[in-house]
Amino acid sequence: MIKEDKPTTFSGEILKWVIIILIVGIAAGTLSAAFLATLNLATNFRDQHQWMLYLLPIAGLGIGLLYHHKGKGVERGNNLVFDTVHNPKDIIPFKMVPLVLLGTIVTHLFGGSAGREGTALQMAGATADQLHKPFKLGAADRSVLLIAGLSAGFASVFGTPWAGIIFGCEVLLISRIPFKAIIVAAATAFSGAYVTALWGVEHTHYSINLVPALTFRGLIYGAMAGVAFGACAIVFVRLTEGFSHLFKKVSYVPLRPFIGGVIVLLLLLLPGTYKYAGLGIPTILESFDGASQSQDFAWKILLTALTLGAGFKGGEVTPLFFIGATLGSALSLFLPLPVGLLAGMGFVAVFAGAAKTPLACCIMALELFGVSCGIYVGIACIVAYFISGRHSIYNAPENKMPRHFLFGKIKYSYFSKT
Repeated sequence: MIKEDKPTTFSGEILKWVIIILIVGIAAGTLSAAFLATLNLATNFRDQHQWMLYLLPIAGLGIGLLYHHKGKGVERGNNLVFDTVHNPKDIIPFKMVPLVLLGTIVTHLFGGSAGREGTALQMAGATADQLHKPFKLGAADRSVLLIAGLSAGFASVFGTPWAGIIFGCEVLLISRIPFKAIIVAAATAFSGAYVTALWGVEHTHYSINLVPALTFRGLIYGAMAGVAFGACAIVFVRLTEGFSHLFKKVSYVPLRPFIGGVIVLLLLLLPGTYKYAGLGIPTILESFDGASQSQDFAWKILLTALTLGAGFKGGEVTPLFFIGATLGSALSLFLPLPVGLLAGMGFVAVFAGAAKTPLACCIMALELFGVSCGIYVGIACIVAYFISGRHSIYNAPENKMPRHFLFGKIKYSYFSKT
């Protein structure tokens, strides 16, 4: 539980947070824009020069050496940021920003199967935390600052500010959220997304072509799909954790991504598997039209779990989008719902189960696909969340708490009020 700090004057507190919001929003939006633009260049270059895959083990060794010698104190990535929110101690080293940025770009350039949200969250969180000393923030206000950074990072990298607001609070599983945190998170999420758009960076557009009229039978089918999505989230989390524990048996840390890179390379050299390298956006788009293959989700689970478990950098969310969308497309062979709707449901529901953020995922679906799919998506996300239990991609000890932002009691307070 976060204790509220007692600010000096109301007007001074307002001015301070306005300045902080502007700095965090501009920084998060600019960093995400630069990251996304560079990531697109790396992906396009790899697609045009697929021989780059053969250098994946060497790239893994380079990432391992970089973090082994320069990354002390930031190896835990997202979980370091989450821990700092719950228990503010030492400042998050700013070196996290260039390290995770470089590590993620290298991972994608050479064909590792990873995402991008982890990079955005770490860059925004580490940058935001640099402000707590100049602005003399106490423990409670520092937690608010980090929540705002997470919201801005998520919103700017996906172009979904409303989901970013909820994600920054929900992912931390804090049962008593100060109202100030929600206000600041909202402002930074929208400013971060706006700044990214100002830089001319476009986000991928998804669409669900057909949403049937709501019926009781349709709700049952949606719940059945949610069970499959929740089970898929469990498999992904357990497999990633399993590979991580397995690679930790290698005593020399830099060798872990090297060995993992060799295994991923051998799998990517098999016929038809190159599409699982990197983000896999084209296959996600195909799944909404039913053009993906039924085994796509299983391949993506395996390759992403290997990539991240071995120590490559990136995130889990876009691979989870891929896994969920392609699984939903495959479920259309068994469930009488439109393939695009099932793909959209899976897109967010597997993420909801794996990240324990069903509310943020529902909001994200409304932002990406429109409000017409809301009930179906909501059922799938909630069912996937409960089915997946405590399995989470964000495995900080505090994130194993049984209470949840969605269902916990929220304490509304404002700046100096409690």
